[in-house]
Amino acid sequence: MKENKLHIHWYPGHIAKAEKKLKEQLSLVDAVIEVIDARLPLSSSYTNITGLLGNKPRLILLNKSDLTERNEIKKWIQILESKYNSPVLLCDAKNSKDLNSIIKKAIELSEPRIQAIMQKGLLRRPARVMVVGMPNVGKSSIINKLTKSSKTKIGAKAGVTRQQQWVRINPQLELLDTPGIIPMRQDDQQTATKLAFVNSISENAYSNEPVAQELLNILDQKYSSVVRHYYGIGDEELTLDNIATKRNWLATGGSPDITRTAIYILRDFRDGKIGKFILDDLEE
Repeated sequence: MKENKLHIHWYPGHIAKAEKKLKEQLSLVDAVIEVIDARLPLSSSYTNITGLLGNKPRLILLNKSDLTERNEIKKWIQILESKYNSPVLLCDAKNSKDLNSIIKKAIELSEPRIQAIMQKGLLRRPARVMVVGMPNVGKSSIINKLTKSSKTKIGAKAGVTRQQQWVRINPQLELLDTPGIIPMRQDDQQTATKLAFVNSISENAYSNEPVAQELLNILDQKYSSVVRHYYGIGDEELTLDNIATKRNWLATGGSPDITRTAIYILRDFRDGKIGKFILDDLEE
């Protein structure tokens, strides 16, 4: 199988600033919703999330669950609930069936702090919940779905939400949207590469060709028949060159256009066209 040397690197300056701001705002909220990309149940969870949030009650949302195989993602719910001792719910931007359960659970997790405030003689107020997660996991899309509006900016690129903003869901719940945060260090290149697969890090941090080839390598290991059928690759190696040739994506002179091919492969995966996948392993 073809291997590519790749190194993904980003600069920690703005990440440290976002972390500091997030910690400052924690005192304002009763609970936290952490949004995770369901295709990466471990890799898209912030490395030091427990240390960052302290003892704040947390609801974990496995977003984009429509891009995963249902029975497989259900196994991950049990694993994450046990690992973090927090409730875990599935959601996606297209389906509205999960709205009530998300709102209900967020309010439920906030209730102990609201009760403590009321015991001090203050009036009941709406539950205040902070939404956190890595870039492009769908935080703003979820908030827009909950409000049934487009009050928060969304986009396909990492880092669209630049500042924190409060959004009222209903008289009982207010959400604080926050910019995406990623680890300040890139010690684990495997995790960094997986984050590139789902567009959770800036495109300036990596080159498409080696990242797309590594995606093909992982898919070939875990879902070989699905990915090979989609690209029409039989017994030959699952490489950018072979896919480009098979699809007739050729550059000037007739050589395989691997730059174009890499872009298409990453786009196909992110849009769920190849199939429904989870790229983290249960053993991790």
